[in-house]
Amino acid sequence: MGGSSKRMHLALSAASLGYHVGCWRLPEANPAGTMTFNHYADMARLAERGKFDMIFLADVAAARETTGAPDVARRIHHAVRHDPLMLLAALAPITSRVGLVATATSTYADPFTIARRFASLDHISGGRAGWNVVTGYNIEEAQNFGYEKVPDPGYRYTRVYETLEVTKGLWDSWDDDAFLHDKDTGIYFDPSRLHVLNHKGQHFSVRGPLDVARPPQAYPVFVTAGESDAAKDLAAAQAEVVYAGLPNLASAKEYYASVKDRMAQHRRSRDGLKILTGIMAFVGETEAEARAKSDRLMSLIHPEIGLRMIRPIFGDLSAHGLDDRVPESALEAPARTAHNDFAARNTIAGVLAERVRRDNLTIRQLYEAIAEGYWQLSIVGTPKMVADRMEEWFDAGGCDGFIVQPPYSPGAAADFVDLVIPELQRRGLFRKDYEGTTLRDHLGLARPASRYAA
Repeated sequence: MGGSSKRMHLALSAASLGYHVGCWRLPEANPAGTMTFNHYADMARLAERGKFDMIFLADVAAARETTGAPDVARRIHHAVRHDPLMLLAALAPITSRVGLVATATSTYADPFTIARRFASLDHISGGRAGWNVVTGYNIEEAQNFGYEKVPDPGYRYTRVYETLEVTKGLWDSWDDDAFLHDKDTGIYFDPSRLHVLNHKGQHFSVRGPLDVARPPQAYPVFVTAGESDAAKDLAAAQAEVVYAGLPNLASAKEYYASVKDRMAQHRRSRDGLKILTGIMAFVGETEAEARAKSDRLMSLIHPEIGLRMIRPIFGDLSAHGLDDRVPESALEAPARTAHNDFAARNTIAGVLAERVRRDNLTIRQLYEAIAEGYWQLSIVGTPKMVADRMEEWFDAGGCDGFIVQPPYSPGAAADFVDLVIPELQRRGLFRKDYEGTTLRDHLGLARPASRYAA
């Protein structure tokens, strides 16, 4: 392969101890690492050493999956986490280039608080902040904010558009040259360069101004995700990065074209949005070494957790033996869970069902396939094999880059940095060094002008 004329964008997801359910049980893992600052400091330094565009912290404001069957719930390793914005503010001083992206929900947070916190992070980091804009789908999270159920999509999406409008207005409160700092005259700022928002809308009444100067990037980089039409419309209208999760190249190309084609109606350039797809890779110097790393983690999946992973997609199979073949009845009518976006994707359920039939999988093999990565690009192989697949998706119009989801951290993240990144650099597919200082620089995105600019 070869011949690509542009470079990939790469993000490193620093979620908990890794994306594999057995990661915390590895002998070398610190099971308390999700609450340990040094774990995330190591991940941030790895991302910067690998010249990643950004690190990414997904978040749901709830102790997820802790109220189900006790025998299952007690085995969940991602039940606790840090507030992502506080964590990124702590990571900012120990890094200097890598972008810092945190999740904040528009459904349960007010725009002034969001604007204030992200403006502060952008200043603290020297222009490296990004906001993963989510509308919320998790029932436990909804109940933490006074809702009996997850609000309907109509409410969530009208609210997110208004939230974005208000936060942008607040970030424009001060002109870039508003602060004169003139010691001789004693004038600190020019009142003519201060703007009061006075927003009154369907969901919010916000006077402003923001009590933080205009951020270095003007606005943090906006990140979104989702496969519904509403999510695609939001991405086309507002997002600058999309976190996509598609299991094969055909579905990735379809999604990529669908989102990018919608941008014209918003008078946006297709280059103003980078679609990054998730990739979960077990990497070894040889294919056998990579497979051994995967097999070691598979051996750490407790059957109760394995069956839980199957349930949202194909229903409850606990009445069958783990080494029984997956019953055809489960494949014909995949289960649906109202608040599980991934399980509701017909593409993903269909891809899994096809694999079960093709390879005649047992129930144990099915949950191992899910654990290996079922809703994104997953691969077990050498650096060349991983780079080949990434280049194929990139050149074919399936994505603008990837969000690396290490199966276990920091070990698998280090494997990617030390083994795959040099291969991508050798092919001219990824930078050898940073060429700018802000996240917008890394992504090739312009700094937005103020709404009050002449």
